[in-house]
Amino acid sequence: MAITAAQVKELRDISGAGMMDCKKALTESNGDMDAAVEFLRKNGQAKAEKKANRIAAEGLTRIAADGNKKAAVVEVNSETDFVAKNEKFINYVEKVAKQALDTNVADMDAFMAEKWEDDPSVTVSEQLVNMIAVISEKLSIRRFEKIEAPEGLLATYVHDGGRISVVVVAKTAVVNDEVSEAVRNVAMQVAALNPKYIDVKDVPEEEKDHEKEILLAQAVKENEELPEGKRKPQQILEKMLIGRLNKELKEICLNDQIYVKAEDGKQTVSQFLDEVGRRNGTQITITKFVRYEVGEGMEKKQENFAEEVMAQAHKA
Repeated sequence: MAITAAQVKELRDISGAGMMDCKKALTESNGDMDAAVEFLRKNGQAKAEKKANRIAAEGLTRIAADGNKKAAVVEVNSETDFVAKNEKFINYVEKVAKQALDTNVADMDAFMAEKWEDDPSVTVSEQLVNMIAVISEKLSIRRFEKIEAPEGLLATYVHDGGRISVVVVAKTAVVNDEVSEAVRNVAMQVAALNPKYIDVKDVPEEEKDHEKEILLAQAVKENEELPEGKRKPQQILEKMLIGRLNKELKEICLNDQIYVKAEDGKQTVSQFLDEVGRRNGTQITITKFVRYEVGEGMEKKQENFAEEVMAQAHKA
């Protein structure tokens, strides 16, 4: 099939690879974007797989909390970032978060059918329609989650006015100012470094196997590019994978990440929590975290502002 310039640009934005590499990857994968990203990774050309889920939609995330035992996090999307800064929209999102904190349901359909707390004459869904009329832009309540901390505490962190919201739950026998601050610092860590799992043991075996396959393909390609006398045998390549895989896993597992406030640049999150725990006569264990980032995994429509202005001018 013919590969368009738009497809090449999209893959380049996702992967960070060069134009010709992107075109080749799309050709090899018959235009399948996910397969093309995979092709680039195996050939060592994709600079950042993390870009694959591009942040696209606008809006806000928000957290509503009841002390340090219960919280809810929500994401409400809008079409433009201008609306995300609108005071009416901000107040509305805060009310959605409070509704989520108080709800007894877990799925979105049931949540949207609930009576709106501020005005029980309408449902959550109907109030959303009312807000669309007020804001004059498409809005949507994308997701929500309730979080509880039965054996310790939870800490929250909201970054960049609501671009990212994080809730972290910790199991601890002691809850005081230092322990609370430590868990909040971990919430900041989650916001900054976006781990996928708490610990290596939480990573599914199929994901480890898949990553091994990618790393082996990269190692084989690198090996083939060496002069013949310096190439390593297959068994050596496979042993090298262990170190590479461990490094990859440390980047996506919270406990093994380097603590962002570590003075020596070496202390991991788990070591930091152990240190705080020893000072306070307790063990601090992270049992859950929830991280919402506006628009993650969503595509953003391409705006042509010149056409938009002209369309508005013709309507006037």
